[in-house]
Amino acid sequence: MWRTSGMRIVQAVPLLLFVSALTFFLQLFIPGDAAKSIGGLSASPQSIAALRHRLHLDQPVWERYWAWLTDAVHGDLGRSISSNESVAGSLNTRLGVTLSLVIATTLLALVIGIVLGMAGARGGRTTRIAADTASIAGMTVPAFWVGLLGIWVFNTRFGLLPANGYVFFGTSADGWLRSLLLPVAALAFALVTVIAKQTREQFADVLSRDFVRNLRANGVSEWSILFKHSLRHVSVTVLTVAGNNLIGLLGSAVVIEELFGLPGLGSAAVTAASSGDIPVIQGVAVYFTLIVVGLNLLLDLAIGWLNPQAVAA
Repeated sequence: MWRTSGMRIVQAVPLLLFVSALTFFLQLFIPGDAAKSIGGLSASPQSIAALRHRLHLDQPVWERYWAWLTDAVHGDLGRSISSNESVAGSLNTRLGVTLSLVIATTLLALVIGIVLGMAGARGGRTTRIAADTASIAGMTVPAFWVGLLGIWVFNTRFGLLPANGYVFFGTSADGWLRSLLLPVAALAFALVTVIAKQTREQFADVLSRDFVRNLRANGVSEWSILFKHSLRHVSVTVLTVAGNNLIGLLGSAVVIEELFGLPGLGSAAVTAASSGDIPVIQGVAVYFTLIVVGLNLLLDLAIGWLNPQAVAA
């Protein structure tokens, strides 16, 4: 298991290089000029040219990327073109917001999805139809629409939860939880339905196997068959599905952070893209890649703990 984890970390290095290079060159196609955005409409051509030189925007693109990569290896992601703040320092303050959102969403989706999937596998035809309908809804209804519906019901209609803003855990644990409930619920909706469908199909397969029939013939309780013997087999597939959906989850998190006014990495990416702030865009891409690698590593460790043979294979 530890060897596999080490391999995943080594494989993350070329992935980071590829993502950073792809992000750097793709952002060249974004309309607009960072120097003109900072200088304003009244800036003269001479001042715009001087600003471009100061920001190194007049250098060849390969030189700019190599300079950025050299500094990034030493932990320096540069300075924001718009605010002149350290990119790493700025993104570190936002990292906790995005991690809270993504981790809470993943855990909530796993718990609810597995429970619904188990109920679907044990239920009758009506339960299976309801589970399939919910799965289709989860795959077709966008997260922002679920978020808007949640705002209308729980804020506008009943005034139970805040519609926007974020409270740090150190300031108020209760406020932190309340500020995350609606964004997490909106983001988790699609993942819950995917996990529930996978869990139901996997449970139906496992419960039809010979070893389960032998356990029942030997008088093992249904509770033990479900949670001790079957869940271990099912959880490997379910955790793999959750890992495969992490990239899509981060993409939706960008929209949800904007909708609920959360000061996370996604909202920083949107602001940076609109102003052509290349260093911040690069930094967010690196942070998102590290989040995906880190969470997939944790899921690998969980799979290895549940079923060492699955990791060895």
